[in-house]
Amino acid sequence: MMKLLGKVALVTGAGRGLGRAYALHLASLGADVVVNDINLQSAQEFDEKLNAPTVMAEIEALGRRALGFELDVTRQDAVNGMVEEVLGAWGRLDILVNNAGGNLRHEGSDDNAASSPPERFNYIMDLNLTSCILCSQAVSRPMKEQRSGKIVNIASQAGLWSGRNGGGMPYKVAKAGVAHYTRILAAELGPHNVNVNCIAPGFIASSRTVRYWDKVGSELTDQIALRRVGQPEEAAKVIEFLVTDLSDYVTGQCIPVCGGYVAW
Repeated sequence: MMKLLGKVALVTGAGRGLGRAYALHLASLGADVVVNDINLQSAQEFDEKLNAPTVMAEIEALGRRALGFELDVTRQDAVNGMVEEVLGAWGRLDILVNNAGGNLRHEGSDDNAASSPPERFNYIMDLNLTSCILCSQAVSRPMKEQRSGKIVNIASQAGLWSGRNGGGMPYKVAKAGVAHYTRILAAELGPHNVNVNCIAPGFIASSRTVRYWDKVGSELTDQIALRRVGQPEEAAKVIEFLVTDLSDYVTGQCIPVCGGYVAW
């Protein structure tokens, strides 16, 4: 079932967690995978156990080629340079998974809708939305030239509802932007046979989530229809749908992956 044999995939934020799960799953389907992260050793921060010294080595152990790029995808020059290097090395780029992002918090940070300061808002917007736009723009040219490609953006349940209390505004607005950018880009790239979709994960047991789950887990689990947190591999299977021929007539869509926690 090597559905992606001969394809080249780029996964951002793939040093650990969900991004790593996406990268390994695509490799298991036959893709050669480019692993990007601002820190390729980021798994160590959350005690995530790898099956090899690096994610790239894990991919190679699956019999696929791997490249690693440790760089900041909020920098346009870095993103463009990475894409050009991939094209120079492997000659094509078929899949982009825009996974880099997160709601990184700092002590005393104000995320409220009425008071979050510009430096906090801009930081979260750059991390989640700007990075998505820059990477999508960089791969659009080669995908249009080869008249094929699949782009999958990672939004969030946080971008689909308000939360009802005004909190978490920068992250929620950024992820809402990711979902809407998906629709806009899909309209532009559709005539070039390039599909653009996104997923909106809910509570998934990544290494970071597991570390903090005890504080809020039971309360939130009761709000999930399936009464459990999701596993990274379950989100990766939805990525599989969106980057294979199973979804050739699907574009501009945002698919919740939340176990029934769809709080519109």
